[in-house]
Amino acid sequence: MGENGAGKSTLMNILMGLHKADSGSIRLSGEDISNISVQECLKKGISMIHQETLMVPELSTAQNIFLGKEPSKFTWLREREINRRTQSLFDNLGIELHPKTKMKDLSIAQMQMVEIVKAISNQAKVIIMDEPTSALSDKEVSTLFKIIEDLKLRKIAVIYISHKMEEIYQIADRVTILRDGIYIITKTTTQLDQKELISLMVGREIDSIFPESNSKVGAIMLNIENLCSIGKFDNISFDVKEGEVLGIAGLVGAGRTEVARAIAGLDKFNSGKVILYKEELNLKSPREAIAKKIAYVSEDRKSFGFIPDMSVAQNLTLANLRVFSNGSFTNKNHEQKAAKEIMSDLKINTNTLTQKAGNLSGGNQQKVVLGKTLLTNPKLIILDEPTRGIDIGAKFEIYKLIRKLSKSGISIILISSELPEILGLSDRILVLSKGIQKAILSRKEATQENIMHYAIH
Repeated sequence: MGENGAGKSTLMNILMGLHKADSGSIRLSGEDISNISVQECLKKGISMIHQETLMVPELSTAQNIFLGKEPSKFTWLREREINRRTQSLFDNLGIELHPKTKMKDLSIAQMQMVEIVKAISNQAKVIIMDEPTSALSDKEVSTLFKIIEDLKLRKIAVIYISHKMEEIYQIADRVTILRDGIYIITKTTTQLDQKELISLMVGREIDSIFPESNSKVGAIMLNIENLCSIGKFDNISFDVKEGEVLGIAGLVGAGRTEVARAIAGLDKFNSGKVILYKEELNLKSPREAIAKKIAYVSEDRKSFGFIPDMSVAQNLTLANLRVFSNGSFTNKNHEQKAAKEIMSDLKINTNTLTQKAGNLSGGNQQKVVLGKTLLTNPKLIILDEPTRGIDIGAKFEIYKLIRKLSKSGISIILISSELPEILGLSDRILVLSKGIQKAILSRKEATQENIMHYAIH
């Protein structure tokens, strides 16, 4: 465990042969395997499930799982055999997928499960899992934990990176903590309570994970009336007030993201109304939404949040280029000044404005996405899983930012799969189940039990 940028993934990449170490040694069953190649690591029995899926979209699940280790030279025999083996692996692990389904047709959660099967198929002695549950539903997480318990019984070692405290206490035997690239401590989970664990990770105590709400909720800003998108959601109606944080809760597949995308002009809807300050909107693109002061932060920051090969400054000003341009040319001084200010406000940790955004830690990448959003001067921000895959320290900074924004009168729609997050930040909570609106709960009415009751019915 450790904050983003602590060195967890880098250390694992060295262990997998993706990066070379400057010094030190790695031993597997007493054998020195320092600085060997990825292929040699796989042969030695080390596999890694990366936080971002590394699959070939046009190939089937079976072809991806056995890529590079096909059992036969003859295509027709090879396909039949890998399909048979893949189906056997899926059946043994309780995964409901088909060997011939193409990877591009799977959800992110399903892709992650295929990654896990691929690692197991390598007959590994050590399996490294880097944030394996970031895109999984509760049912899929439960399946994964059963798989991990089975691996342990088979004497397979698991190195598990996660920012979710409840996961660590549920499955880990020991915890090693890194901070700023430095080894801090290793203890058994029974020796570490959550408060001490957080303190060791961030180098300071965080007394309250969720800052207290001190915003004054104003007049109604947004009205959603009977919004319907066939096959996605039906008859959704709610309002959002100035300075309010409205949480949207529900299980994976409940329609949370689909509703958010419809409001933000990313997806069309079949009927209903989106009304902002009594003006009915007919948004056809994110650009039109930004012009109306509505901003959307996607749950998939890698694909839709920023451009990895562009600099931090370029990413921050990307959504509002008109403000930073003179005709066809960017006003570099104006851009640099705005980028510096937002970097300071959000505490984005980077050496230079020209650093590529793709080289930042996950938490700092998310801050860049939020910074880009804020530079559009929005009145309503839709945050879809804003803390997915980032550490407790970075989460705390984003929680403080949400409180600061709501206090300034900006309205927030917050989508999160983490119930403590929804409960800790929301003024009211909309609960969806299978595309149907089940309840809108006040802060007093909202409990984990209440939310789950509505989410599963």
